[in-house]
Amino acid sequence: MQPWERIAETTASDGTSIALRRRGQEYLIVAGGRDLMSSEDEDSARALGVLGRAALRTGSRAARILIGGLGMGYTARAALDASTARDRIDVVELVPAVVEWNETVLADLAGSPLSDARTTVVVADVRAHIRAAPNAYDAVLLDVDNGPSALAHPANNALYGTRGLAEAWAALRPGGVLGVWSFGDDPRFTARLRRQRYAVEVHRVAGSRRGRGKHHRVWIARRGA
Repeated sequence: MQPWERIAETTASDGTSIALRRRGQEYLIVAGGRDLMSSEDEDSARALGVLGRAALRTGSRAARILIGGLGMGYTARAALDASTARDRIDVVELVPAVVEWNETVLADLAGSPLSDARTTVVVADVRAHIRAAPNAYDAVLLDVDNGPSALAHPANNALYGTRGLAEAWAALRPGGVLGVWSFGDDPRFTARLRRQRYAVEVHRVAGSRRGRGKHHRVWIARRGA
């Protein structure tokens, strides 16, 4: 089997080592020694953008969408392709190097979504960004870590906990949508969303094309009035 080639490496603000690797045509982002995102996960990452945008009920009004976690740009590209010319998408990514990789070596994978005029890139902690944006978004789409229960960064647990879900609710406009990508199912997370008064749908979507699970999950949770 062809070995992995390490292309680039950086350190996150919490001290976690993050590496970009390549093997043949596949790219892989590894955090703390755990696989975080593969280019073979394209279908499910795109599903988050498609399902999240499709769930909006903005009518003719321009939508404002937050994507938390850049990954390899697939969610942003899918959301852009499903959006109108007037929609605006904020991509919030914690690690500056991941933005740089998406602007250079990874740019062609998803069709350079960061170059789209509708996209604004914010280098920040997504939870802090959400807390600072009350009633600002029609959709908050989270592809942070491997989902609510498969974390490479334990600190990300707070994003998916009771308080994090309440903060997302506050950042959404009435009727807005919280979308969450996950490597696997998590019934406890579904129950937690419902306790927070979200109306929840769990979508089983096509997973990795190579060895990272045949199916992943996308939650679409709607905020009430």
